[in-house]
Amino acid sequence: MRVITLAGSPRFPSRSTALLTLCQQALEKRGVEVTPWNLHNFLPEDLLYARFDSPALLAMKQDLAAADGVIVATPVYKASFSGALKTLLDLLPERALEHKVVLPLATGDTLAHMLAVDYALKPVLNALKAQEVLHGIFADDSQITHYDRQPELSSLLASRLNDALTTFWFALQRRETRLADAV
Repeated sequence: MRVITLAGSPRFPSRSTALLTLCQQALEKRGVEVTPWNLHNFLPEDLLYARFDSPALLAMKQDLAAADGVIVATPVYKASFSGALKTLLDLLPERALEHKVVLPLATGDTLAHMLAVDYALKPVLNALKAQEVLHGIFADDSQITHYDRQPELSSLLASRLNDALTTFWFALQRRETRLADAV
């Protein structure tokens, strides 16, 4: 099983990247091959000038084509996910997430941004034809500490993230079973 993580924060380190690191560690313990991607893998001018032939974009599209699932994490700014992530997602083909299980994660400084996952990020992921977009996780900044080293999560967030990863794991297995049955 292969999964791509995509960090949509223009900052590094960041709370959303810390969540992805913890997800990667948990999935690798289950034998999942995880390939991390980050906005910093792309030249800013490639994103801003919509260079569809950018080497980094071509490599990511190749990794994405081989992946069974994707975990996307983003900070929330102005009640939506990061503009840099939107720019990257706009460069992907229309069916880039077809046959993929997707888990969206978001972080923000206030619970007032909680609905950004459902009303801003999920519609874009669905537009990319994701097979299944799971219930997302929103974490406010107070729930993630020491994100620049070994991240620590509040017990509530750790429990929610663990539940989401278990759901993600089972969705990946369902996907694999459906593909095997189709052959």
